[in-house]
Amino acid sequence: MKLQVVIHEAEEGGYWAEVPAIPGCAPQGESIEELLQNLYEAVEGCLAVL
Repeated sequence: MKLQVVIHEAEEGGYWAEVPAIPGCAPQGESIEELLQNLYEAVEGCLAVL
């Protein structure tokens, strides 16, 4: 499954992402690596709830 992800730099430092196809799915992380790990977990969790 492919999903579009938009990554932003947070004003206070770190990064956050949004997944437009899944409302409310907006993980964050201190580094890109941490963000990506959190992103995979967040998408799995959101899809499991839907």
